[in-house]
Amino acid sequence: MEVPLNPLGREEIHRLESILLFATLFRPEVIELIKDPAERLTWVDSLAVAAGAIAREKAGMTVGEIAEELGRTEATIRKHLKGETKAGQLVRETYELIKRGQLDDLVRNIEVLAEGRRPAGLEECEELRERVKELEEKNRELVAKLENVKKILDDALDRVKEIEKLL
Repeated sequence: MEVPLNPLGREEIHRLESILLFATLFRPEVIELIKDPAERLTWVDSLAVAAGAIAREKAGMTVGEIAEELGRTEATIRKHLKGETKAGQLVRETYELIKRGQLDDLVRNIEVLAEGRRPAGLEECEELRERVKELEEKNRELVAKLENVKKILDDALDRVKEIEKLL
């Protein structure tokens, strides 16, 4: 797929913007971020604005022109372009992946999702979360046992002190 990395004209800007948005949306870490329905609309909107801003920046538009065209403030556009927002960082990373020729990896993630499977990175992330939960539970158990041993030792020390007083 031909991706216009430095678009010339509206059609190429829109093509780059669309590719950036969709490729970013289907990255495993972004899928995790947009799982929460309360956050989904905000994320998608921010990613769309960031994708639009970066596509237009690559076409040589000024921050003012981008802000006017996207209906956002110049400050918002600057933040996305500088990577001061998570959305701006994610879209910029996607642009770099595309630039390095790794769009195929992103497309594979989309295909995997369309087939009802989960991307490998997402499965690994879930496995790690499950392992963390297991370790946290073991830690709680060990802390409880340690506190129990401490209590037993404190009781024993108190008895030793009482015996010493009697002697």
